[in-house]
Order: sequence, then structure tokens, then C-alpha cells
Amino acid sequence: MSNCRFLYHNDVILEAPPVTTFLESQTGAYTTTRTINNGTSFLFWERHMKRLSSSIRILLNSKPDLLFSSGSSPRFWMNQPVPYSNIYDLVNGSMSEALKSVVVKESKRSYEEELAVTVLVTGNVEKLNSLDDGNNCDEERKVLDFLDVWLHIGYSPFPLSVGENAASLALVGRGRNVAAAKYSDWVRLRKPLEKFRPLSTTELLLSNDGDHLLEGCITNFFVVFRRVKSSENLYGGSLNEFEVQTAPITDGVLPGVIRDIVIEVCLSKGIPCRERAPSWSDHELWEEAFITSRYF
Repeated sequence: MSNCRFLYHNDVILEAPPVTTFLESQTGAYTTTRTINNGTSFLFWERHMKRLSSSIRILLNSKPDLLFSSGSSPRFWMNQPVPYSNIYDLVNGSMSEALKSVVVKESKRSYEEELAVTVLVTGNVEKLNSLDDGNNCDEERKVLDFLDVWLHIGYSPFPLSVGENAASLALVGRGRNVAAAKYSDWVRLRKPLEKFRPLSTTELLLSNDGDHLLEGCITNFFVVFRRVKSSENLYGGSLNEFEVQTAPITDGVLPGVIRDIVIEVCLSKGIPCRERAPSWSDHELWEEAFITSRYF
């Protein structure tokens, strides 16, 4: 497998550090996905772009310091729309040019490898301050004029696999601030939690009260909850005997792309699914638990 990583920004291709190091060095909203079918398309690309647009809007309107560089005090527009279509076009323009430069010129990539892509959108204070507030230009256009796109592109083995059937989880900390947005500062903020990670632990879970489990540091968390005790079920097991539970967005969790897909699949298959934070106090009624993200 090739170990090459590239960073694309403002029409320039550079060798890149590991993606975690890159995200720690920048402030902004981001999303991560991978290619499928030998690099011909991206996994759930439109869903990632919609969530990226949502993250930008949330940060712009409530926590601009998480979108712009640290220490800046930018002027911004409260409740400013950030249309998905505009972000889609902005990112796709950069992606198209980056893939021409990276994929066509890079000869080390084999048919067994896919690309892992992280899209980071940052606020550019200099561009923002250069805008003329007194003109009548399109407000939606203004937003795009002060956003910068960074693309971190590397190689990922195909197919994805965790290599084992079970994950080991540990509860280590409280839930995130501005959890509905995916932002790069969380990569830095979660690092202190790592000192509490037991050996051989797959993922670290978050909870505000030590009982109701919200999500993992990089995953969403689900349980299959037994609604009817086995002794009460006289007619054998059925789908209605169980329900899938995961914390609602309003409790402070990231609206993960795979999270949404799990919920949609449950609903389409007639599997009861409830957005409720799983309670450790009820863990004896858990039939199983699982985590989801691009990595699992």
C-alpha cells in the first residue's frame, strides 16, 4: 500500500502530514470519506457535503472561533444561510483539480487501494475583512468569498475492515460542545482523554451523567435493547421484541452519516428504532451494542 499523502490548497499540491496532525494545525469544519469502485466515486458524498454545509452554518452563527483561526474576531452575519449547493460546488471545484494532480500523476496507487479524503473548510479572516459591507452583493456569495477549502488525500486499503468482530469500549469523558457540527478543534480537545484509554480499547465513549451514553470520540453508539424479557415472550423471538437505541442529536451528538443510514435501514426493514441515549443502568437488557463511523 502506498504511504503517500497529499495536501491541496489554492491550486498547490504539497506532501501532507498524517490527517490528525493536519486537522490539529487548522481551524474549521470538516468531513472525511473515501472512494469506492477503484476511485471512481465517493462513499455517501452528497450526505457528507450536506453535513459539511450544516457544520459551517452552525459554527458561523454560534461559534465562529471554531471556523476562523484562533484569536481572530471576525465580522460575520448571524443566521446567514449556507446553501448546500454552494458548498457542493465550492468543494467539487477544488476536488476536481486535486484529483487531476494527485491521481493522474501518482503512479504508486494500485487497483487494491482507494483514496481517503478529508475536506476541511476554514474561514479566512483577511478575505472576510476585505468585503465591503455597504455593497449590495449577494449575501450567500459573501459567505463563499471568505471560505477556504483544504483537501487531505491519502491511500486506504480496500476493502475496509476492522479485522475482528468485537470492539472494546471505555467511558472516559463528557459530551462535546457544539456536537452537531464536525470541527477540527475536537481533534485537539479529545487528546487529553487518551490518557484514560485502557489497553486494547477500540473507542472512548462520552456521557454527561455517567449513565446515558452519547457517542464515541469518533463514532456514534448504538445498542439493541430487549423490550420484552425472554420469559414473557411465549411465542418466540420477533423484531418487535427489540429496538435499536442511539442518543438523539438534541442530547449533543454528531449527526454521523453512517448513523443516519443505520436509522434509515431500521425504519425500512420494520426494525423499531428510538433516538434515546442508551442507559448503562439498563445494560442487562442490551442484546448487543455497536459503533459506527467511516472507520468501523
